[in-house]
Amino acid sequence: MSATQSPETSAPTRTKRPRKDSSTANKKDTSKALELRTPQEEKAALERYGRGQSIPVRSARDKKLRTNLKKIEHRYKDAALRAKDAELLLGEEKGYVEAEGMERTYKLKQADLRKAVDVATAQKGFELKLPTFGPYFMDYTRNGRYLLLGGAKGHVASFDWREGKLGSEMQLKETVRDVKWLHNELFFAVAQKKYAYIYDSQGVEIHCLKSHIEVTNMEFLPYHFLLATIGNAGWLKYQDTSTGDLVSEHRTRLGSPTSMTQNQRNAIIHVGHANGSVTLWSPNMSTPLVKMLTHRGPVRAIAIDRGGHYMATAGADSRMNIFDIRTFREVHSYYTPAPASTLHISDTGLLSVGWGPHVTIWKDALKTKQTSPYLSHLQESSHISRVRFCPYDDILGVGHHNGFSNLIIPGAGEPNFDALEANPYETTKQRREREVSALLNKLQPEMISLDPDFIGRIDKSGKELRDTEKKETAGEQQRKSDDKSNDDAKNKMRGKNSALKKYLRKKSGKNVIDERRLKLEALQKERALRNNGLPASAEEKFGPVLARFGKRPAR
Repeated sequence: MSATQSPETSAPTRTKRPRKDSSTANKKDTSKALELRTPQEEKAALERYGRGQSIPVRSARDKKLRTNLKKIEHRYKDAALRAKDAELLLGEEKGYVEAEGMERTYKLKQADLRKAVDVATAQKGFELKLPTFGPYFMDYTRNGRYLLLGGAKGHVASFDWREGKLGSEMQLKETVRDVKWLHNELFFAVAQKKYAYIYDSQGVEIHCLKSHIEVTNMEFLPYHFLLATIGNAGWLKYQDTSTGDLVSEHRTRLGSPTSMTQNQRNAIIHVGHANGSVTLWSPNMSTPLVKMLTHRGPVRAIAIDRGGHYMATAGADSRMNIFDIRTFREVHSYYTPAPASTLHISDTGLLSVGWGPHVTIWKDALKTKQTSPYLSHLQESSHISRVRFCPYDDILGVGHHNGFSNLIIPGAGEPNFDALEANPYETTKQRREREVSALLNKLQPEMISLDPDFIGRIDKSGKELRDTEKKETAGEQQRKSDDKSNDDAKNKMRGKNSALKKYLRKKSGKNVIDERRLKLEALQKERALRNNGLPASAEEKFGPVLARFGKRPAR
């Protein structure tokens, strides 16, 4: 009889291998990557892609909190280093016109530039001769693909300027003062003679904004879905284009405005006035956040760079001033042979100035003062009405009395774009997804501030200061309600409409007894006793019942 072994005893024992945690592996790779970099490389990466000052980890007493803060700081540092490494993937670089020897770049003409560039870029430079309905204003979409033209005599057209496809064209037969794209190329706003209107891509009227009267300038805030307008009456109004509500309206009290633009960094509206001042506005305050005196005459044009650090203003005094918005001080000033009518700053920092029939482009003119311009262009027998750089392209759009011109400006466009932010080659599906995500990530008007990084910070003001602010707010609301009820109070016959009686009549219907009401009632009783010839102390001497029998003073 042969001995047999059971399968349980004969099978070899298997040991489970420990699985590698992906998070642990990533942490090891990240720590190795951090160790390979020199302190100079880390410092350069943090200066460019860092998120502010580091958190003081050692000051935290709680051990768990200290550990979490260390993890957050480690993630921020890793993100900055990875962003620095991703620069190797950016294959495109901006290029400028470089002169040799005694050559001067501002002497180059557009015909010379078309011969020097490639065929695709040369085709982007064109001119539309429209001498009947000028002067023309224009606006590019955020991705730079679509162009909107508006003539002062009612001609409005929208089209894909790269492929030459016309979207819509109409003749409004009334004055047009400004045109503006909304969140994408499907909707645009037109400031007409009396009201502002919103049209779709086919030129069909969608809305008539009757609260926006005689609008002269318009700006659209894409992250808040707000259309900001200002008119001849001097009222700055914010319209929510996603809900249709009028968010706020502010009276500037400085007459008809002369110019307006927005700061892309913090969504603050800059308005230029005829007295030479520039005011900064947000929908949260009825008074300007900042008021700057920039010129000795009307401010004809304003431009702000993409970083929101520098502001260029052009005045009727033939000066162009550069201001540092962080300190609200003038950096330097330029002289223009004639008062400039329009300004604009490209994504790469080029400054274009339109004065008379001339267009002048300045390079590095914001941080340091330049002695000569970068490029120049003469639009013969015309007057420049507006200049706008096309986003993500070396193109400058010029609107004038005889039509529209597309100028080739090497180095004007940002070569590397974020496809999730603005994609010049987006499809219909991508446009729909971007619109939905933009609505989901829509910012509230209350978030607009001079410092956009204030959200998430700790309020370091003391408790007494916060209580004082609450009391001031409550007192202001009480005064507003009192003023409103004063207007609603019914007027009585002559002699019975004094301020005291009006206040008591207004408060009589409320079962609220406050200190002010008690004082007023005591004052009313004292007046009644005085009218009867009794002293105010008669009630205390004889009591409230026998006070009327007291001895009256001799008259």
